[in-house]
Amino acid sequence: MKIAVLAHIRHAIAEPFKGGMEAHCHALCRGLRARGHEVTLFAAAGSDDPALVPTVAQPYESVLPFELWHGTERLAAYQFEGFASAFDHLRAGSFDMVHNNSLFAPVIGWCADAGIPCVTSQHVPPFGAMRNAVAAHIGRPGVAVTVTSHHQVSLWPEACRDRLRVVPNGVDTDAWRPLAANPEETVGEHLTWVGRIAPNKGTAEAVRAARLAKAALRVFGPIEDAAYFAREVAPHLCEQIVYQGHLDSARLQQEIRTSRAALVTPRWDEPFGLVAAEALASGTPVVGFARGAIPEVVGDCGILGPDGDVAALARAIQAVAKVDRSLCRERALARFSIPRMIAGYECCYAAAISACGTAGSPRAIRSSISAKALEALA
Repeated sequence: MKIAVLAHIRHAIAEPFKGGMEAHCHALCRGLRARGHEVTLFAAAGSDDPALVPTVAQPYESVLPFELWHGTERLAAYQFEGFASAFDHLRAGSFDMVHNNSLFAPVIGWCADAGIPCVTSQHVPPFGAMRNAVAAHIGRPGVAVTVTSHHQVSLWPEACRDRLRVVPNGVDTDAWRPLAANPEETVGEHLTWVGRIAPNKGTAEAVRAARLAKAALRVFGPIEDAAYFAREVAPHLCEQIVYQGHLDSARLQQEIRTSRAALVTPRWDEPFGLVAAEALASGTPVVGFARGAIPEVVGDCGILGPDGDVAALARAIQAVAKVDRSLCRERALARFSIPRMIAGYECCYAAAISACGTAGSPRAIRSSISAKALEALA
């Protein structure tokens, strides 16, 4: 099958990944190719893919940072022009399927109007533009929408829920592997925390809990909110609790499989929690907050406490040794492998292709779109 994968354009799809969406998109393209599909990735320049078509010359975070430009016509127009050009390219390329992994809502309607089967994967809670686009088009031929967890389904309007398909994210279980495959390594006494350093990821709660539990903690990830890091995280760093930068996957894999536990501390409705799945694949139990889809991913392979409860998190850190590490690996293999994820998407592709209809173009939309409408797309 000839498949166009549309990535978001805030960051490049390249190591070290900025977050779970970038890691997922990279794994998706590799997994589809392993199944014999011909895949073209439409993503920001600088992305690491053998069949890359640049959507924009630069990721928008490097020219129009989200924190400063969110909600503006300029950022909306930058995204719109990039995706409209990409759509012209993919229409000319005779693709069998579009996998919209971009969070750019208009693609759904464009594909439906053009009669191109499209599967849109939603990796965040339903925001306004995406929620409206899905509600408007999900009943049309060739339109399919996936979410990553049953918890995520519950966040959508009731009218959409029965049409959403749950396809959990997959991780490379050969790369994210346990200590048994590395006899020279041993489990240390340290914990790991991996993610974007920002309030909604709960970095501050993680470092406070580690101090309370008198546990060693290594923090990894890009500092997305420098003021938050300086105010809420840095004051708690010490000899035992250290920030060690933004690492690529290979180095993170070693850190996680040799850690006593992975802390996963979302302060928002986490739609999946890729770090939790990566930890389980590494045979490492998860300690964290029971927020969003984290309980669904972790199951009984960790200890989860109430959202935001630092004292409970500290107690969980002290009790995590009782979790059987071999069960963590078994859960990941059964539920979160890349072949399982790809099989789920292939079922969606088949359904969308069998139902697909007639043609159209987004160019007329772009030529008449108002400034107000452009702003609404941001």
